[in-house]
Amino acid sequence: MSRSETGSQVIAILAAQALIDPAGINESDRPEDLGIDSLGLVEAIFAIEERFDISVPFNPNDPGQAGPEDLDVSDIGGIIRGIEALIAAQRPVGHL
Repeated sequence: MSRSETGSQVIAILAAQALIDPAGINESDRPEDLGIDSLGLVEAIFAIEERFDISVPFNPNDPGQAGPEDLDVSDIGGIIRGIEALIAAQRPVGHL
């Protein structure tokens, strides 16, 4: 399955944080599988916010206890889906 443009960009940001090749990242991988610790995840979220000009709801103090509005950081696919949803929610009404 091919990755969406957003997914590819999110993976590129995470790969840069983990210092690994983006091709080696799967959506089922967890950030810790890639060697991304909690500080690295916060830095990646900041980079994602800057890249897509969005505000990501995320509790860096306890990502395992995310509320329903918080980004799912349990795996890479969850991060991508959350970012895609945030981007879609910011589109003006009637914009495709």
